[in-house]
Parts: sequence; structure tokens; C-alpha cells
Amino acid sequence: MYRMLLRSTLLGAMLILHASTATAQQGRVIYDETVKIEINLPPEMESMRDQIPTSRTSQRMLLFNESGYVMRDAPEPEEKEDDSKNVSMRSGRANVEIRMMGRGDQAENIVHTNLDEWKTVEQRDFMGRTFLITGEPKEYQWRLTSDQGTYKGYVTQKATTTVDSTEVVAWFTPEIPVSTGPAGYGGLPGLILVMDVNDGRQVYSATDIQLDAVFAEDEFVMPRKGKKVSRDEYDEIVAEKMKEMGAQGGRGGGFVVRMGN
Repeated sequence: MYRMLLRSTLLGAMLILHASTATAQQGRVIYDETVKIEINLPPEMESMRDQIPTSRTSQRMLLFNESGYVMRDAPEPEEKEDDSKNVSMRSGRANVEIRMMGRGDQAENIVHTNLDEWKTVEQRDFMGRTFLITGEPKEYQWRLTSDQGTYKGYVTQKATTTVDSTEVVAWFTPEIPVSTGPAGYGGLPGLILVMDVNDGRQVYSATDIQLDAVFAEDEFVMPRKGKKVSRDEYDEIVAEKMKEMGAQGGRGGGFVVRMGN
């Protein structure tokens, strides 16, 4: 069950509970996910750096109810982005190509957590292959700080954790007592509204919060598409492929980079 999650952090966080705390049974939160693009250009192409986008922003949607949480792509806006941010550059024998990927280029990344079964199933696209990663929900060792603020009208508190040497900073609100947040992060006594991963390299910001939202049953279904692997197996596949690619380029965060002659 909810067995949880919070142990030593719960008592400290309760100190900032607001008298008007919401009792959300289910809801929908839309986040802007901004990924920083960092590319090491060859010296002869440094003058073209201002042509390369520095970040990519897309929208992700978090659904929650009493049985669990689902993180997936937000519905597409009526006006879709064009490919104007695609970049192709050449200087002498060196060339760089950056292609912003649309949803038709890859399978949807979905994280589904079932609290009753204490199980997480993640559907993830990597290099054109779809994987289904199954395991228990991650439990993070959060450190609560005394920093407080407001966001979208909600009282927030700052918490930090370290995951594989990566620093994660979260601002959560105990006014929405749901122990979850974007990208599978959770374990705090309140919903995460803003989260910074690795010093701004990936940032989530809630833009729309709908408590007691009604959503379709198929939006909350557990993903079943992809090759079944454990988290360790998936991490090993990614590490090996990235090593193979080396300077040939990379793929992730909704864009593809290719460098070569």
C-alpha cells in the first residue's frame, strides 16, 4: 500500500500544512518540461553557435487518483509546432544536424504507478525501440529545507535529493496532499509543482492544476507496449548504446543530434 513513502520527512513537513489544505481525490496537472540542449561544436563551427537552440520545451500531463499516478504526454495543442527549429550546418568537412522530434517519431513515454500493488510500469522510447520497465516505485531520500514560497496560489516548501550524483530540487505543496510529481518523482507530503534536475538541465513547471478533474479510463491504463526489461537492464542498454555512438551524436529530450564529416 501507500506504505510509504515519507517516514522521517512527514513530521517535518506537517509543520507547514495550511488550514485550508485541499482534499483532492483525483486530478490532472499539466507541466512544461524544458530540457537544456548542450552541444560541443568543433572549433571551426563555433561561429554558428547562435543558430542552435539552447532548450526544448514540451508538455507532460500527470493524472492521479486514490489508486495511483500516471505521467504521459499532454494533449497536443491545436496549433502544432513546425520544424523551423531544425538546424543543419556545415563548415568545411564538418557538419551538424539537429532535428526536433515530433510525437510521430517515437512512442509515448509513460510512467504508471499502482499504489495497491506497489508497482511501477514505465514505457520508454530509446533509439526507436520501445521498452517496458517494471519494478517497485523508487523511494527518494528527500531533505526538507526551511525555504518556503508560493506558486500558482499554493504554499510551497523546498526539498532536495541526490540521485546517482544528480541533484534534484523540488518545490511541493502540502495544500494538495498527493505524494507524487513529474517523471516518477514523489515521496513528499504534497504534490511537486516545480522541479529542477541537474542544475537546470531539465525543469518541470506546473502550468495548469485541475483538482477533482474527470479523465477517461484509457488515459489511466497501464502501458503494455514494448520489450519487458528491468531497470538495470534498461540502464545497461542505454549506457552501451551511448558508448557505441560516441561522437556520432545523441538522442533524447525530444531531439536528435548528429555530428560527422
